[in-house]
Amino acid sequence: MTLRRAAIVMPIRTAVGKFGGSLSPMTAGELGAVILKALIERTKIDPARVDDVVFSQGYGNGEAPAIGHWSWLAADLPLEVPGYQLDRRCGSGLQAIVNAAMMVQTGMSDVVVAGGVESMSNVEHYSTDLRGGKRSGSITLHDRLTRGRLMSQPTERFGVISGMIETAENLARDYDISREQADAYAVRSHQRAAAAWANGMFDDEIVPVVVPQRKGAPAIFAHDEGYRGDATMASLGALKAIEGGVVTAGNASQQNDAAAACLVVAEDKLDELGVEPIAFYHSSAAAGCDPSRMGIGPVPAVQRLFARSGLGWGDIDLVELNEAFAPQVLAVLKGWGWSDDDGRNEILNVNGSGISLGHPIGATGGRILANLTRELVRTKGRYGLETMCIGGGQGIAAIFERAA
Repeated sequence: MTLRRAAIVMPIRTAVGKFGGSLSPMTAGELGAVILKALIERTKIDPARVDDVVFSQGYGNGEAPAIGHWSWLAADLPLEVPGYQLDRRCGSGLQAIVNAAMMVQTGMSDVVVAGGVESMSNVEHYSTDLRGGKRSGSITLHDRLTRGRLMSQPTERFGVISGMIETAENLARDYDISREQADAYAVRSHQRAAAAWANGMFDDEIVPVVVPQRKGAPAIFAHDEGYRGDATMASLGALKAIEGGVVTAGNASQQNDAAAACLVVAEDKLDELGVEPIAFYHSSAAAGCDPSRMGIGPVPAVQRLFARSGLGWGDIDLVELNEAFAPQVLAVLKGWGWSDDDGRNEILNVNGSGISLGHPIGATGGRILANLTRELVRTKGRYGLETMCIGGGQGIAAIFERAA
């Protein structure tokens, strides 16, 4: 069977909201509806032509089950279009795009909506004590955000890992990464994000969100609100390490709210549908690693991807490595064999990433794709690499090729 090429059309995103910030009045399902409605409007495609909706969410719950379908319906789009939800934690958004591409490549679908959403501000507390009844005594309410990190691996096999910060600190020790090096990397990320906004690098990809307010008229949210445009070594150096090591609030990714989506379309259907691709899906791979060193996941994932695709570092024009933590990024770069003065650092996260722009788990893969593909167009590059580590011990990576 000959595989069709899967085209990426109109990758867009909302701006990224801070935890408890501007987007907190919006549920994940509502944010998903906003981005889906905007995608249909911007592409002008007949929504009935969509074969499926693949949406990711890292912290799903019963308020909007199968959130791809739920948000599609909430956007008042055709009932006949199905949808589903997937979870590969931090890699969920990229996995949704990969799944959609495979559906198109194999002929299962012609047009798939792919994306993801997260409202970390609205992740619930829950209890596992009540289903069988509780006749007396106290009950425990778990914060799903912190509990999900604690339970990211089977404790019977791997023991208790206190959270993702612990895994980053492990890498800092393994790869001899100092607090100063971590802060210096974070400063660069914040400054690049600020420069990108100042130079209009995100203008085309942002979908404004109308956010209801408790009093008065709705507010329009259309600007990432987590980056520190005035970040310096002095200001980040003044922050206290969270667990006594190198990770601080200034050199780690944030908890965030956002949504992102794109169309994935069979190449032979582009003219018929009247849509133009910005890129084509090329290849992808995922790999597992030690959960206590989960941040190193992009190293085996990219190694596997290059082995399968036949491409290598010499072919890659832009690299987007999601910044879970600064020491995690620096460990991955060492694992890739990059030196401190490696010229490839200039093509890495050119407009900032998770530390500055944020990490809304289910939406991160789509957020990255929206900017990576536009940056390929701006720089006339051919291949862009998107990769990220995944809590629990995984990595994922994918290559996208700019449309000619």
